Amino acid sequence: MLAALAIVVGLPVLLIAVYRYLPPPVTPLMLLRDAPIDRRWVPLDAIAPALPRAVIAAEDNLFCRHAGVDWDSLSAAVEAYADGRRSGGGSTITMQTAKNLFLWPDRSPVRKALEFPLTLLIEALWPKQRILEVYLNIVEWGDGVYGAEAAAQRHFGKAARDLTAREAARLAAVLPSPLRWSASRPGDYVLRRTALVQRRVGQLGPCSTARREAAESGARAAEDASPTTRAVASFSTSVLSRCRPATPPAGRRRGDGAPASSVSG
Repeated sequence: MLAALAIVVGLPVLLIAVYRYLPPPVTPLMLLRDAPIDRRWVPLDAIAPALPRAVIAAEDNLFCRHAGVDWDSLSAAVEAYADGRRSGGGSTITMQTAKNLFLWPDRSPVRKALEFPLTLLIEALWPKQRILEVYLNIVEWGDGVYGAEAAAQRHFGKAARDLTAREAARLAAVLPSPLRWSASRPGDYVLRRTALVQRRVGQLGPCSTARREAAESGARAAEDASPTTRAVASFSTSVLSRCRPATPPAGRRRGDGAPASSVSG
């Protein structure tokens, strides 16, 4: 019994530590879907900065500020669930990363309970850049399509590094329901969501002064470093420096005019 418990607890911890440096080979969702898997892992510096900005604006515009859990959104989601109302789930990008890496795709309280400690562990062991890098490489963007590179190729016939701001906004707009909505064949609703995401990107302001100064200091220190190190520093200044909305609309903090909880659950 103790051995089984050690495996149940220890295996996710070990995998999170390993995935801090190595790409996850597969996720439960990829195995559950009855479709060929199209996924092409690329580093964060091979993804147009417009895409992480659009995803942050659409899914979790407090990404730079929270430690994995947006407590206000989560509380609102719990209250909505208790009242029998539909809720976005209060999911942050880190929570969605934990879910996609280790859990199954439903909104049950059991899954949410398991998601919570995994989220905190990921935030403790990974920098924000790595969280976004993994998320953007494993998230579902169509039937059998996972990650930014496969999505860019499938929907726009180009590499992820070449995505325009509007194409990035379209990809972010369909994240709540990628099997029902298409970035390459958007209907009126997706087009409206795309415009909303683009407006939200324009409202993203700087993170805290301390974070911005640390990012700028890291960029200066990385001038003579490896390409990977320079990419991380560049990301810190170009994306993480624009995470917090300057003037969030009253009562709303994420992408689709939904309540403060995430649209993706």
